[in-house]
Amino acid sequence: MSTTSKASPQKRDEASPAEGFSPQERAAMKVRAAELRAEARGSRGATKAAAEEAAVLAKIAEMAVPDRALAERVHAVVTAAAPELAPKLWYGQPAYAMDGKVVCFFRSGQVDKARYSTFGFSTEATLDDDSGLWPTAYALTEVSEAGAAAMTQLIRKAVAAARE
Repeated sequence: MSTTSKASPQKRDEASPAEGFSPQERAAMKVRAAELRAEARGSRGATKAAAEEAAVLAKIAEMAVPDRALAERVHAVVTAAAPELAPKLWYGQPAYAMDGKVVCFFRSGQVDKARYSTFGFSTEATLDDDSGLWPTAYALTEVSEAGAAAMTQLIRKAVAAARE
């Protein structure tokens, strides 16, 4: 008779350090790889921008109701605050880029199996603070007028930093 005990089984939707990436992470990487392949063989200029915006709007339309409303509001705030940012998909989620580099993005909480969605900034945004500590992502459960105003201020700061 063996004296070894069996380890408790890992949840299927979570990866242990030995297993590597979770199924959601692997799916996001596959989506990103497909996005990069499409960019490489895609069109240029206004046609490309229109196709990328259409892809973002289609992705938003696919979202479940709570996240769809958030994503629509975020899209409206970002495009009003910084019309120079180009909508594009990034890891299968809406993002907004300057010169092809993502500055800010929206992550669906339902896709990520989280209790909230996320609005965040990439390193291109350079929102650095003199304190040496600054947030790069924000939890979203709704976008109030005060929240939209704060987002607008952050987006404008991020765009100004990305221009430099």
